[in-house]
Amino acid sequence: MIRPLLKALLLPSLLSLVACASTAQQAPQTSASPDTTRKPTAPTASASMPAEDVSKYRPVFAVPKPAPVAATPAPKTVVPPTGHVNPQVEQRLRDQAYTNQNVKYAQGYRILVYLGLERDQVMAIRRSIISRYPDETDYIVFKSPVYRLYIGDYLTKLDAARGVARLRGLAPKLELEPTQVLLNKNP
Repeated sequence: MIRPLLKALLLPSLLSLVACASTAQQAPQTSASPDTTRKPTAPTASASMPAEDVSKYRPVFAVPKPAPVAATPAPKTVVPPTGHVNPQVEQRLRDQAYTNQNVKYAQGYRILVYLGLERDQVMAIRRSIISRYPDETDYIVFKSPVYRLYIGDYLTKLDAARGVARLRGLAPKLELEPTQVLLNKNP
């Protein structure tokens, strides 16, 4: 619909442009092209000298004296490391270690393996994955009427992508979902 209309509008305008171009007056053609090279000029006194003397504004630098070359380089002193940590730093390190031990969750990724309504299908997929990879953690979430099966606790997206590659043939659809993951699986 649009193409015939477009052709009908463009064809007359194209023909009118061609007609105008063929009837326009043309400039007379010269047989030789114009000379565009620069012609040498005789130097004049005013062209070689600036309008005013600017040499008084130029900075003047002194030539540096060459440094004497030493016959032998000075030996470097090596300070042996000591195991000395002051009590304040040691206390802060202990506090930070205690805080880190109490962290149970971190931001990471889990693989969504199944999302559907059938419990038997969720359990079948779960059994096939667990029998092949017994070290993977599985999570079945039921929010009526939908079952979700998540696999793994991955801290980085690269680790999660490797997990998806391993599970590729065991499930029909795999997705990465960012979520909080469990850090210490062994209590």
